[in-house]
Amino acid sequence: MHVRLILVAIISSAVIAAAAPAHAQDKGSVEPKALPPLAHPDDPNTPAKELFARRILPSAQPTKVIGTYNRGCIAGAERMPVNGEGWQVMRLSRNRNFGHPNLIALLKRLATRAHQDAGWPGILVGDIGQPRGGPALSGHASHQIGLDADIWLTPMPDHRLSRNEREEMSAVMMVRPDRLDVDPRVFTKGHVAVIRAAAQEPSVQRIFVNAAIKKALCRDARGDRSWLTKVRPWWGHDYHFHIRMVCPPGNPDCHGQTNQEGGDGCGDLDYWFSDAVLHPLPPKEPPKPPQPLTMAQLPPGCRAVLHAPDAKN
Repeated sequence: MHVRLILVAIISSAVIAAAAPAHAQDKGSVEPKALPPLAHPDDPNTPAKELFARRILPSAQPTKVIGTYNRGCIAGAERMPVNGEGWQVMRLSRNRNFGHPNLIALLKRLATRAHQDAGWPGILVGDIGQPRGGPALSGHASHQIGLDADIWLTPMPDHRLSRNEREEMSAVMMVRPDRLDVDPRVFTKGHVAVIRAAAQEPSVQRIFVNAAIKKALCRDARGDRSWLTKVRPWWGHDYHFHIRMVCPPGNPDCHGQTNQEGGDGCGDLDYWFSDAVLHPLPPKEPPKPPQPLTMAQLPPGCRAVLHAPDAKN
């Protein structure tokens, strides 16, 4: 891969608040620049995101998941190829197409299912994770241990996208302007089939979507509805859905979530369509940005991951 494809995004993107959701439509940089060296990388107050963002290759270690989805890292991550039979990776400037081998294999299977079950040419893969996981400079609080992936709700075009298209192309909004339901002009039975295919994977623990999409799934699902239990509403998923896998066997340092309970979740949507959620009042005082995590706040094993030699490109 050309060196420009593995450099992290331009410095200007780093100012985006880390707590804000990374939307699929956020554009990348066609000409990314490498981040400058840190003046004091060993300072204990240096944010961990600054350190992990500067590792552009996975660690040369056996694959191991350490920590939680929003506070951890991954050793020996695998790169999702940017092109394949039924998928294309978007926003290459972010260098976030790395994950656990089980997740990479799942995404490849989903690409096949999208074609077979929904008639899509394939899927557009958004952010997975950084080469060594860990906190990111922008966008996500999760996606830190190689078990999360964003899939655009825009079907893959029937041609190979250029580098420029992958950075500039916008995802399609699936939700109506009033936020009460999906837009029937763009949300189809094919979307139901693709999300169902992902949820039916035994190793998938959660799928996050906009509440309007969950509402549509509840309305349109036919036959076995047990997969709906895994699909849960969450903010910031109007353009993509978020897959989260369970901790892989043999990873005692991985601490995932408990299995979702409480039925299919279709009777619990009133909150999401309340006026307080759809039209929240502005806070009286601007909220203070959260303090970035330091290495001391990550599991101890992440230090070894951070400083391990690079895997072969």
